[in-house]
Amino acid sequence: MMQIKASCSASLRPTMAARGTFFRRKKFTTPALSSCTHNPTYYTTNSLQRVSSDSFLLEKILWALKRGQSINTHLLYQLNPSTYAQIIFEFRHDLHTGQKFIDCVAINCPNFKHSSLSWSAAIHVLVRSKRVSDAQALILRMIRRSGACRAEIVDSMLDTCGKCGSSSIVFDLFIRTFVQARKFREAVEVFRMLKFKNVCVSINACNSLLGGLGRIGWVDLAREVYAKMVSDRTDLNAYTLNIMVNVFCKDCKIEEAKEFLVEMEKRGIFPDVVTYNTLINAYCREGDVERGLEVMRLMRDKGLEPSLLTYNSVINGLCKNGHYERAKNVLNDAMQNGLRPDTATYNTLLVECSRKNDLVEVESIFREMLCRGVVPDLVSYSSMIGFFSRSGNLDRMIAYYKDMRLKGLIPDKIVYTILIRGFCRHGAVSDAMKVRDEMVKLGCQMDVVTFNTILSGLCKEKMLSEADALFNEMVERGVFPDFCTYTTLIDGYCKTGNVDKAVNLFGSMLQRNLKPDVITYNTLIDGFCKAGDMKRAMELRDDMIFKTIHPNYITYGTLINGFCERGNVPEAFRLWNEMIDKGIEPNTVICNSLVKGYCRDGNLGKALEFLKMMKSRGLAPDCFTYNTLIHGFMKEENVDMTFDLVNQMEKESLVPDRITYNVILDQFCRLGRMREANLVYRKMVEKGINPDRSTYTSLINGYVSQENLKEAFHIHDEMLKKGFMPDDKF
Repeated sequence: MMQIKASCSASLRPTMAARGTFFRRKKFTTPALSSCTHNPTYYTTNSLQRVSSDSFLLEKILWALKRGQSINTHLLYQLNPSTYAQIIFEFRHDLHTGQKFIDCVAINCPNFKHSSLSWSAAIHVLVRSKRVSDAQALILRMIRRSGACRAEIVDSMLDTCGKCGSSSIVFDLFIRTFVQARKFREAVEVFRMLKFKNVCVSINACNSLLGGLGRIGWVDLAREVYAKMVSDRTDLNAYTLNIMVNVFCKDCKIEEAKEFLVEMEKRGIFPDVVTYNTLINAYCREGDVERGLEVMRLMRDKGLEPSLLTYNSVINGLCKNGHYERAKNVLNDAMQNGLRPDTATYNTLLVECSRKNDLVEVESIFREMLCRGVVPDLVSYSSMIGFFSRSGNLDRMIAYYKDMRLKGLIPDKIVYTILIRGFCRHGAVSDAMKVRDEMVKLGCQMDVVTFNTILSGLCKEKMLSEADALFNEMVERGVFPDFCTYTTLIDGYCKTGNVDKAVNLFGSMLQRNLKPDVITYNTLIDGFCKAGDMKRAMELRDDMIFKTIHPNYITYGTLINGFCERGNVPEAFRLWNEMIDKGIEPNTVICNSLVKGYCRDGNLGKALEFLKMMKSRGLAPDCFTYNTLIHGFMKEENVDMTFDLVNQMEKESLVPDRITYNVILDQFCRLGRMREANLVYRKMVEKGINPDRSTYTSLINGYVSQENLKEAFHIHDEMLKKGFMPDDKF
């Protein structure tokens, strides 16, 4: 043997020398390269040399491995995938040596370029050696390889299976690895190939694939895989049943899930607690709690006791449907059956009573939770913090936040955003910014919702320069503004009268391919109406119609009010008719704009006619409607009509308010009719309506105009006692 090797080695030397010369020359001598590559003798000789070299390398490595010697690293560097696989085949009955070789190559040649064949051979050996995690790591590398063809991979796995003395367990692992790598379509394709080649993977692998598809919501594909490749098997089990019931329920096909149960029972596979929990949860999620409770009773009839998960599903369903008291009764039933409620149970109740703004119940549930030893989590505290954030009790909000921190819970961006919203909603923007600073300091990333919340608070307080700076910071941090961001800023600038800046933001919004909605358009239209630019307001209305964004009652109400403010009642009424023709129902606010328009125009008869029309459409006038009319008639000195309107107002259960009395009193004072003004003032006090600064100012001015300084100073003193300071004009 040694002589053969020596002769082989000697015969290779001149050839290798010749090849070396060729490669040295090919850079510079193109004609020589052409003649060589078209020489058949050259190819034959070269191929024989390569085979001979591979055989020599194979013999050397096998020799070392069989004698337990270490393999020369120089030999490993010459290794190719084909020789690698051949060495593994040689040791299919000696797993210890096969593993030793695989590990040796992995350690000494970490960048070894495997083929599907070499990888497959190694995977078979590792699976047979119970090194499943190592085998799985190789499968992952193989399927993630650039340009890997799944058909080639499957063929390689099958070709090497017999040569390595392996079994179908490898193919189970293969499918499960695809699923764990979230390569679901590839897993289905491989599963289909294996079935076509009559390779039967275990039911566990089938369940793994079906479960993975169900988890990510690919229910159609899961049903297809089951129908075409799994349903005809005889080894289906309870896991298969539960996975498919979950798939049907995720697809909102609960009745089909029940039909599937009947079919499975005929095959001797019966539902368990998990099955019934899935069905109950599906019914409750769809709002059909009664059907869920029916399944719960059926479950008991079959000798299966509901678990806490069962009760939690029902409690959640009842709370979402507004049946809080029934949900509490179900909780009591669960405890009577020996079950201890968990954090999820109480969180559901907390969310519901928080939504109902029930302070007593919210705190009662939280206390009960603590008394029963149930540890609150972030959801529990965010419900409590959110409740007090909305109700404006900022001290309690902060107290719960501090308690959460003392319990060792780290706030997330949801909790921080709730705190920020609470401060911003109630004008404490500086406190909101402090929370934001703490959030950033602790490494909690602000998202677009957090930025929008702060921007809303800044715009509400008319802190537009700070809002602009925060917007720039948002962009710098790589947080992309959404349509809500732009709408908030547009609204802020419109409310401060800077419509040009709002228009620029609108243009920037369009450049970013953010589609404005009806709220954005309404905000900008309102800005133009307040600025008195009705032409541009109408152009925006036309633009939104062109972009198939349908104007709503707010759009029309804003425009109608804008035209009425400018005294253009005919155009306002034209828009009213257009709105009615489009089937958009007006509200009292829109009607009030037209009443005000008629009154300002001095057309009180038309205003009264419109009031009748309002009532005929089922729209009830409010205090603002009557106050506008009363103000109009008082300006015309039509006192009788004024008091008729007050009586009419009271008949409709509308209580005249401070504005009503101030309108009447002020007009009497302007007319110098101080006796009537004084009577209105006394009636106002009798009715429990406290006069304000406007009331006192009207009376003082009235008495002064009548040169009754004594009574004027008397009212002045009373005004000071009530805590009102006179203005500069007085």
